[in-house]
Amino acid sequence: MLTTECVQELRSAWLPNMTDAGLGRLIELLERGSPLLIHGCFAKSVPMGCLATHLAWNHPRTAHLTSDAGITWLHRVAGLNPATSHVIHEWDRRGPRDLTLRDDLLGLLHEEQLARATPQSKPRSNPVPVGV
Repeated sequence: MLTTECVQELRSAWLPNMTDAGLGRLIELLERGSPLLIHGCFAKSVPMGCLATHLAWNHPRTAHLTSDAGITWLHRVAGLNPATSHVIHEWDRRGPRDLTLRDDLLGLLHEEQLARATPQSKPRSNPVPVGV
């Protein structure tokens, strides 16, 4: 189970700053248990990177970066300190082989993907009162 701090950080800083392409990429990598999704460092070599690095490679402000992409995305896009990120600490501690961690992350990512795909209801105009 993800910590409360981890979930709060995901919802407040990570999800709002993910592109649709980045969101899709993380879902794909987590579902496949891909060896391209690593932990313990931000990147080994392109195309191997952590959660933040894969998001960075799919974000217009950081797509041009290589080994420092994840750090830059966390700091400059998501507004987080990479050294104190709850998500990064949880990911590095447990890693991609932890099925519970992967399932918990996938649940939140799928929820976000569904929310993005669902058209927002249009605000209703104030109805004209009867008899006016």
